Amino acid sequence: MRQDKYLLGRGPAEEARLKRQIANLAPDSDAQFERIGIKPGERVIDLGCGPGGVLHLLGKHVGVTGSVLGLERSPHFVEMARRFVADHALPQVEVREGNAYDTGLERGSFDGAHMRLVLVNVPEPQRIVREMVALVRPGGWIASFEADFVAHFCDPALPAWDRLLKAYIAYSEAQHIDLFIGRRTHRLFREAGLTDIHVDAVYHVYPLGHDRRPMLYEFVNNVREQMINQGFIARDDLETDMAALETHLADPDVLATSHTFFRVSGRVPR
Repeated sequence: MRQDKYLLGRGPAEEARLKRQIANLAPDSDAQFERIGIKPGERVIDLGCGPGGVLHLLGKHVGVTGSVLGLERSPHFVEMARRFVADHALPQVEVREGNAYDTGLERGSFDGAHMRLVLVNVPEPQRIVREMVALVRPGGWIASFEADFVAHFCDPALPAWDRLLKAYIAYSEAQHIDLFIGRRTHRLFREAGLTDIHVDAVYHVYPLGHDRRPMLYEFVNNVREQMINQGFIARDDLETDMAALETHLADPDVLATSHTFFRVSGRVPR
C-alpha cells in the first residue's frame, strides 16, 4: 500500500472540513485569480484539489473554451471532486487521480498551475513546487495559497490552546511537515526559477458560529490517536485540554483568529 503523506488524514471529519472549506475560502481564492488575470481559453491545473477545492472558480475563469485539470491523490476524494464538478455543470473541468510529487504529465503543457493548502500538509514541499513549475509553459502563471500558523491564537489566552498547539506543531515537525511554510513559499518559487513574484496575505477573525472557529480543535482531533501513540501528549491531558478548548470557543466574547494565508503568484520565465 502506498503511503499517504497528507498530515490530516482522509477520514470523515477531514472530508467534512474540506467540503466546508470550499465555500469559506472561495472569496480569498477568487480575488487571487482576478489579480492574476486568468484568460478564457487557458489550460490550467490544480494540484491537490481535494473534494472540490477551487475547481469551480478556475472553471469560471477559463470559461467553456478553456480546460481545468484537478489532480488528487486520494481515490475517494477524486470521486467526490467529480461529483462536485458534475453538480456545478463544469464540462471544461476534469479530475484525475495523481501524485503531485510526480504527476507524469507533459512538461510545459499548461498555461497556469495552482495549489491551495497543499504544502502546509506534506513533507518535501520543494519537490511539489519544482514539479508544478515544470508543468507550466514559458510565460505562464503559477499561484499558491498557503497557511502559516504564526498568528493563530485566541484572546483571552487559554493554556489548553497553547499546550494543544505546541503538541500539534511538534507532531507535525516529526512528520517532516512545516506548519509555517506560508512565509517561505515565495522563496521556494524563486528558487524554482519564477519571476514577477507577487505576495500578499489574508487574515481573518472567526466569530462564534463560524465554520472555521474550531480549527485547532478539528486539526488536533483528526490526529489525536497518532499524537498520543507517538508520545506528544498524554490521553488524559489531551481530553482535558480539548474539553477546555471547546468551552472557551463557545464563549462569544473570545476572539479566535485564522492562520495567516500567504497568496503567492509568479511567472515562468520566457
